[in-house]
Amino acid sequence: VTGWLVFHPTHSPLEDIPFQDIALALLPPSMEMEPTKVPSEGGLNVTLTIRLLMHGKEVGSIIGKKGETVKKMREESGARINISEGNCPERIVTITGPTDTIFKAFAMIAYKFEEDIINSMSNSQATSKPPVTLRLVVPASQCGSLIGKGGSKIKEMRESTGAQVQVAGDMLPNSTERAVTISGTPEAIIQCVKQICVVMLESPPKGATIPYRPKPASTPVIFSGGQAYTIQGQYAIPHPDQLTKLHQLAMQQPPFTPLGQTTPAFPGLDANPPASTHELAIPNDLIGCIIGRQGTKINEIRQMSGAQIKIANAMEGSSERQITITGTPANISLAQYLINARFRDVAAMWNDPSSMTTS
Repeated sequence: VTGWLVFHPTHSPLEDIPFQDIALALLPPSMEMEPTKVPSEGGLNVTLTIRLLMHGKEVGSIIGKKGETVKKMREESGARINISEGNCPERIVTITGPTDTIFKAFAMIAYKFEEDIINSMSNSQATSKPPVTLRLVVPASQCGSLIGKGGSKIKEMRESTGAQVQVAGDMLPNSTERAVTISGTPEAIIQCVKQICVVMLESPPKGATIPYRPKPASTPVIFSGGQAYTIQGQYAIPHPDQLTKLHQLAMQQPPFTPLGQTTPAFPGLDANPPASTHELAIPNDLIGCIIGRQGTKINEIRQMSGAQIKIANAMEGSSERQITITGTPANISLAQYLINARFRDVAAMWNDPSSMTTS
């Protein structure tokens, strides 16, 4: 669970909140530390944690040559800065300490990213400086308070700080956390994070939070003879059965031919070709990837193909579900192509979970 706390002289109602109790509730269970009250400009200070999600290049910038940059940040801010290990496309940077030290470290990171942008511009033709962008990792149960009723809270933060704030609609893979992306000048970003801290303090996370842990870079996958294999050293190791099954389904149909070409799948492209019906049998354990969350994927396929697609109810004792596609030959072929493309996408997700977006 990620928790932040920030204090402003104008926020007198916060002075009545039992800070130690809130800090204990918001800290990650794995953090072995005690919330402490220490004098600080503007009021009390509390030991808290901020989690940032960064790509490999961003992490390299924070670490610096031989670790000199992150060492300097630790010494000058007084905060603990830990970077998750592993051969991962993404890394978690955890900043822990009293509030004033946390924001010193946060400011140093934001200004370091701005410096990187300026340096990169000297070697490019770009005329306008892109904004600094940081991603926070926030428990999904707190995102509603962050957005506010009808988006009122997030709009207020954008207007008062000048930063752009986006809350991801989906949770990060295998977690109950979402990414909150903040873009703008370092000053705008810092002010925006302070406001986010206040909101999260007032609305602690509900229930248990499963933290996001980036997955290691995936090994290559090859397909041969209807079987999927992963490459490990000099050997090809058979991949899980479901991935092989997905590949077999995806390969059942030929590649989609663009509209306007006369092929067996598009006989003449008559002005009003007769409607026909085609049936597919999909394993029960894979039907969910075609339907999607609340039917989003199957509805997309219906809209894009123009075909009517019906999924039969599960039959007792049967391991498959029947899909009936009705429409012109072109509609049916496009629907089949989109279904097979969905299988290929899901197969890729199984191979590399970090690439997942909306299921």
